[in-house]
Amino acid sequence: MTTTAPLHGVKVVDLATLFAGPLAAAFLGDFGADVVKVEHPAKPDPSRGHGPARDGVGLWWKVLGRNKRTVTLNLSQPEGADLLRRLLADADVLVENFRPGTLERWGLGPDELHAANPRLVIARISGFGQIGPYAPRPGFGTLAEAMSGFAAATGEPDGPPTLPPFGLADSVTALAAAYAVMLALRGRDLTGRGQVVDLAIIEPIMAMLGPQITWYDQLGYVQPRLGNRSNNNAPRNTYRCADGRWVAVSTSAQSIAERVVRLVGRPDLVDEPWFATGSGRAAHADELDAAVGGWVAKRDRDEVVAAFEAAQAAVAPVYDVRDILADPQYAALGTVVTVPDEELGEVRMQNVPFRMSDSPGEIRHAGRRHGQDTDAVFGALGLTADELAALRERGVI
Repeated sequence: MTTTAPLHGVKVVDLATLFAGPLAAAFLGDFGADVVKVEHPAKPDPSRGHGPARDGVGLWWKVLGRNKRTVTLNLSQPEGADLLRRLLADADVLVENFRPGTLERWGLGPDELHAANPRLVIARISGFGQIGPYAPRPGFGTLAEAMSGFAAATGEPDGPPTLPPFGLADSVTALAAAYAVMLALRGRDLTGRGQVVDLAIIEPIMAMLGPQITWYDQLGYVQPRLGNRSNNNAPRNTYRCADGRWVAVSTSAQSIAERVVRLVGRPDLVDEPWFATGSGRAAHADELDAAVGGWVAKRDRDEVVAAFEAAQAAVAPVYDVRDILADPQYAALGTVVTVPDEELGEVRMQNVPFRMSDSPGEIRHAGRRHGQDTDAVFGALGLTADELAALRERGVI
């Protein structure tokens, strides 16, 4: 990473496990931050064992651990806590997701850390935040997806609330955490002081769910489950093609809706009074879905997509990962990158999720082995080889 990287020179210590905190730290590392990942000597980050593995090497960790140096440290031992204080003496950011009160119990709370390093930004990520009646509870993204309103509004109208098959709330929280850290670093530029960022996983996903609070406040309206439909426009759904593949259609704009019904052979619908508004079309979704779905069902996916593109109507094929890797638009954007890795040789993963003209991000390496950089990182603090060996024997590192 060159010195033009926007976070070059920023030192981040990542104490978090699983998804939201480690992903937030990875986002910072993508743009040049020196991220030191701290794991327990005997209990590595559980993400190393989540999901499929190749030759015993966890693949999810390769993504979450990218661009990080890895060390081991037992913070519950006084010597381990002392080593963390030394590691944080010149750090800019600490990311942690322990149960509220845990760091304080170890003598590592914000007051103690800021007394030693007033410029430290401390990002505290937990299920329910640092205050309130639920703060002591264990919290995971699944609980946030349930409590935020996401699950209640997701799924078929006659089906159960539906959870996503991936860490949605954690991922949204990671983006929010990286954004909050950047704001705190900018605030430090103005005041010279670091601060505490309190992130409850139940909140960022709720912020992404639109105006549900305001709708209820003003109208008493509770958003129902609609499947793939929308109350705001139609046709809006997924449709099965003749070859068994699927496409998604959106008609948020009136002009697009008109193009779609003309394409599928129902120009008469444009003249219906209800067709003039999105809510009017949504009230007639059955009729519109029958028209679009019937037309799509007679054609293969590629033919459907080509016809929609020719008509300048909005359509997208429903992809799985195989389609993503073969798609020319993703290839043009560089959305997937091949990353060098000491254990796997090379591994493909999602690239940095946006492009910057002058200071682009970069994934320099995938997640490293458990504790791979322990001696180098703590040796730089002045510990000798004999001291490191003694600490390792006592289970401190």
